[in-house]
Amino acid sequence: MKSTKQIHQPVIDACRNNDAKAQMQLYDLYCDAMFTVALRYVKDSFTAEDVVQEAFIKAFKNIDSYKEEVTFGAWLKRIVINQSIDYLKKRKLELISLNEETTTLVDDDHDNWNVASTISYQDIVNCIQQLKEKYRIVLTLFLLEGYDHGEISQILGISEVSSRTHLLRGKKQVQEQLKAVHHV
Repeated sequence: MKSTKQIHQPVIDACRNNDAKAQMQLYDLYCDAMFTVALRYVKDSFTAEDVVQEAFIKAFKNIDSYKEEVTFGAWLKRIVINQSIDYLKKRKLELISLNEETTTLVDDDHDNWNVASTISYQDIVNCIQQLKEKYRIVLTLFLLEGYDHGEISQILGISEVSSRTHLLRGKKQVQEQLKAVHHV
């Protein structure tokens, strides 16, 4: 059986030659998944569609920079995430740099986050979607996408301390929402 990479490779090669049919084939393969990723960040389906369109345009323009070190889907997902964050930055999203007083919060054990087994992944995602943008973006990047604080600080242009503090505060708000909904 052929791997996904072997199946996609001829299509990716055709895209490198500006083959519109191959581009449409890749778009059809990945558009739904990339829409879901964009929607986590921008929260509006029309905006998410625009973000995905722009991300695909960027991907096809820069497909020669795809070096196959990761899967095509992972490479494309990073473009969609960056495009989503660029959209939010254009909307003048201000991520607040925190003063020394709040940096002491960061030393709390942020990895110790116990959630009752009765709470589903979707319940957590729904709660994250209700947060203020600065918390929602950091939680999404950290918990759902797997970025570390160094990467988040680079992507968002904030300090690692701010990233950790946004994560801590966002988690607390999610826990409070889950307690209210599930009476945990």
